[in-house]
Amino acid sequence: MAEAFATCGLLPADATEVAGLMVQADLTGSDAHGVFRLAQYVQWLQNGTINPRATLRVAERAPATAVVDGDNGMGHLAAAFAARTAVEIARETGVAWVGARNSNHAGAAAAYAAIPVEHGMVGIYAAASGANHMVMWGGSEPLLGTNPIAVGIPAGDEPPVMLDIATSVSSFGVIKTYAMQGKPLPEGWMINRSDGTPLTDPKRVAEGALLPIGGYKGSGLALAIGLLAGPLNCAAFGRDVRDFSAEASGPSNTGQFVIALDIARFIDPALFAREVDRHLRDLRGSQPLPGVEEIRIPGQGRQRRKEQRLREGVPLKPGLIAQLDTLASSLGLRRLAERQA
Repeated sequence: MAEAFATCGLLPADATEVAGLMVQADLTGSDAHGVFRLAQYVQWLQNGTINPRATLRVAERAPATAVVDGDNGMGHLAAAFAARTAVEIARETGVAWVGARNSNHAGAAAAYAAIPVEHGMVGIYAAASGANHMVMWGGSEPLLGTNPIAVGIPAGDEPPVMLDIATSVSSFGVIKTYAMQGKPLPEGWMINRSDGTPLTDPKRVAEGALLPIGGYKGSGLALAIGLLAGPLNCAAFGRDVRDFSAEASGPSNTGQFVIALDIARFIDPALFAREVDRHLRDLRGSQPLPGVEEIRIPGQGRQRRKEQRLREGVPLKPGLIAQLDTLASSLGLRRLAERQA
């Protein structure tokens, strides 16, 4: 991935950073945001949709806030820069809210909530998606993105709590993986925009719209995230969103925000870690319903998948391997089979 990005004009350090964040998604099971996205990102870089030599900068700065301008570069770089800026500010003030504008699709939300967590802070990341695939509850016109949110909370011996969710029943990336594999969608993920009936053919997504989680609650949450990540940062929202997956060129002006909270301003971090561990063990060890094998804590499965995939490798579907080999050939890079020992 780093070689592909460098071929498309990214500086070596930027190419490595984006590739690393994508690999992190693959390792933790966010397969729709890892190497699966490589061909799409390469296309956007080649046709000028994304600026490969973006200059990131802090456009606005106050004691506990900042706004980052991504210069229409890779969204991964802008979101990670915003997260690092939030950590830097939170060290001084205890809490930081950093918005981003002129960004792009940034992959898995958890990657950016995890950056404050790595520094012993609570991390929250959210984004106004660069494409509208979801309806307001009761509507038929997609005017909302899947607008993800991730919350990371440090623990002690337990894995950090890492809640990473789209505000739609399924992310659009998962829909695309179903289409690549020729699998039908479960009922309840999408509806036909013309009559509201279930849509289960992933190749007919242009006729449908994603449904929000929890009915009106999910669309309300998507609305709140969209307004805070979009208009608050002078970024796109609603009818101003340009569908990055459908149009060939033009900036998306995707908006995001990261919040970092310094735990030490509230409680001794070691004591907090022990308390989090205690509560997580209570929840995980509580009485399950009949037929439920395990009570899962957000972040627990993520950690398990990472450990397993570090041992065994990242599983890739044949269709994806073929796509990656075609891409490698077009860029003059070695194909996957040629890289195996």
